[in-house]
Amino acid sequence: MKIYIASDHAGYKLKESLIPYIKSLSFDVVDKGPFEFNPDDDYPDFCKEVAKAVAEDPENNRGLVIGGGGQGEAIVANRIKNIRATVFYGPRQAIEAVDILGKQSVDLYETVKLAREHNNANVLSIGARFVSNDEAKQAVKIFIETPFSGDQRHIRRIMKIDE
Repeated sequence: MKIYIASDHAGYKLKESLIPYIKSLSFDVVDKGPFEFNPDDDYPDFCKEVAKAVAEDPENNRGLVIGGGGQGEAIVANRIKNIRATVFYGPRQAIEAVDILGKQSVDLYETVKLAREHNNANVLSIGARFVSNDEAKQAVKIFIETPFSGDQRHIRRIMKIDE
């Protein structure tokens, strides 16, 4: 499996720290840029390249796009056919949801896990302004290692998305 990665200026530092981490997990990493910090760069230029590369073999490749908030990057990725991008903001959002729902405990990375298991997500978008390096590493590890469940109900839903 190849892991394609890109960022914008807001996610550049996090991208650079994730590359050696992903390699340490024994995955091939292909950096789609930027290759130097530029405060005026535009995330669509880089994120689109990740999505296109993943779309060439969407069942076996994964992509990571990193920006300040992660939303714009996911929107760009999701414009490419066969891409299903999900956003990770970090565990703080999960903690707030627990308080609202009145639950006592929660898997702080459950949204990443469910996006893989239920939606066969193949691109993870990370909001660099909302996560620490360790939180991003944990989310990436879960995203890469969690398999799609293959349940018929999830396949049916993905087929409806693709229609």
